[in-house]
Amino acid sequence: MEQGKRKMWQFPWRYKESIAFVAGFAFIGFMLQITVGKFDFYLLQAPVNLILGGAVIAFLILLSFARKSAFYQWISGVPLSVTLIAALLVLGLIMGLTPQFARLDPHDKDIFTVLGFRQVTSSWPFVLIYFLTLISLGSLIVRRLVAFRKQDYAFYFNHIGLWILLFAAGLGAADIKRYVMHVREGEVEWRVYSENKDVLELPVAIQLNDFEMEEYPPKLTIIDRESGESQPKNKPDYFQIDEKRPNGTLDKWDIRLEEYIHQAVRNSDSTYQAVPMPGSSPAAKVSARNKQTGEMRKGWVCGGNMAQLYMTLPLDSQYCIVMTQPEPKRFLSDIDVFMEDGSEQHAVLEVNKPLRIGSWTIYQYGYDNQAGRMSTYSSMELVYDPWLYPVYAGIILLSVGSICLLWSGNKKRKAEDDLG
Repeated sequence: MEQGKRKMWQFPWRYKESIAFVAGFAFIGFMLQITVGKFDFYLLQAPVNLILGGAVIAFLILLSFARKSAFYQWISGVPLSVTLIAALLVLGLIMGLTPQFARLDPHDKDIFTVLGFRQVTSSWPFVLIYFLTLISLGSLIVRRLVAFRKQDYAFYFNHIGLWILLFAAGLGAADIKRYVMHVREGEVEWRVYSENKDVLELPVAIQLNDFEMEEYPPKLTIIDRESGESQPKNKPDYFQIDEKRPNGTLDKWDIRLEEYIHQAVRNSDSTYQAVPMPGSSPAAKVSARNKQTGEMRKGWVCGGNMAQLYMTLPLDSQYCIVMTQPEPKRFLSDIDVFMEDGSEQHAVLEVNKPLRIGSWTIYQYGYDNQAGRMSTYSSMELVYDPWLYPVYAGIILLSVGSICLLWSGNKKRKAEDDLG
């Protein structure tokens, strides 16, 4: 007698039920996104996230008493795991293909904005699937721990590390605080402004010993004296100063770089000399020849931050050659950091080279753009993340698990080769 087809939602649940269940979860998420807006992670600030995290762990422990049931086998099984990974992958692709914004215009009714695609990690579909992933992965870990086997050490390292990473990164996101601190040279600062422009005192103080900047050579361009617009108006020309390539063109003029001084001061006769000192500016001696008339112009051009240094090269009554502000090549802050517990640390901050001290990470953020390397202050971004160490622990366990997998795989392959 031929066995009938298995009905949908008949245990044991497999891929069809898993896909339908996750799709239903995502649908509920999209309905919440449309009706109530994005998920507010700040609702999970301590101690709410600690209580919720404890509730998740307690739920996993209680659920483990039903580990022999068909439902537990499904929630901790491969079909649901694969489906959740696919759902997270789809959301990750959406996040990668759609511009993400920290803040959105409340009047923006674009379909991508309404569905949460412009803030994926704050969208309800992502949050619901994230929590379902925590439950599914946690259930699998508990099931395997109950039936503990020493030879499964690589599995334990990998899955426990991943669970800790997801747990800490997700629930800890609400406790992350970001501040921008402006510190003047030679001074100590510990105050910042909140989003409401209130003054906040932090448990960390920073002393700026020195601010330094390296600059690229500036560019030359021709401007209209009245409007200040670079010429030609529709497509301005720029001549990049490079002593190895002294010749170039600007609009209708052939340009030759005669001399370049990166740190110069102006003499009384309107010439420039090299003087490496605060306030010195790039200066270039150039000659310009009109390609149509053959007229020659020769002189110094300087784009100094101070009026006493600034110099242009007039070409006629309407146009002149000017120097642009040099672009920063590298800027850094020599700082000392003092913590409330009495600890202190010296560091040199650069872009992409932050300082981590306790639960704080300090980044080089900015400076006085108008003053350039003459800036008297440095701006630093301070990020407080009390969940940073659990995240590191998860990453370390994942790394150890990956190494163990490689080692056990090589060991198994060698054993098979010996048998062969």
